[in-house]
Amino acid sequence: MIFREATRQDLPAVLALLADEDTVLDPASIVVGEAHERAFAAIEADPRNEMLVLTDGASRASEAGEVVLGCLQLTYIPGLGRHGQERALVEAVRIRADRRGSGLGAELMRLATERARAHGCGLVQLTSNKRRTAAHRFYERLGFARSHEGFKLHLES
Repeated sequence: MIFREATRQDLPAVLALLADEDTVLDPASIVVGEAHERAFAAIEADPRNEMLVLTDGASRASEAGEVVLGCLQLTYIPGLGRHGQERALVEAVRIRADRRGSGLGAELMRLATERARAHGCGLVQLTSNKRRTAAHRFYERLGFARSHEGFKLHLES
């Protein structure tokens, strides 16, 4: 397995993971829109944001055969709390539906946590949709605590 920053070539596979948690979608069937392109370019250009993938390591991203098994976005947030330590925000965590239960999710989160620690973060935090109860059990098994209630306000564009 290879854990690395996502490349533009990985974008269809990442979007396939994010589009449907319950089935394995063929990345070739995913339409990458202009908004996706802009968002990926912004993540790639921002040193405080990383889109990371876990692959089967069959080959390099530019070659046929490599399969993206999981992904997550890691954002480093400066703050005054916790004695000025940065925190890492983990979002968009997904493992291919046909590979869940094999330890890949735990490995993905372990690698992300190591990356946050190496970046100097004193805390890793995440949010998860209330409907994702299996994901909540998974995060709790990894040692994450339900310490806060989250709120969102959707802004009309």
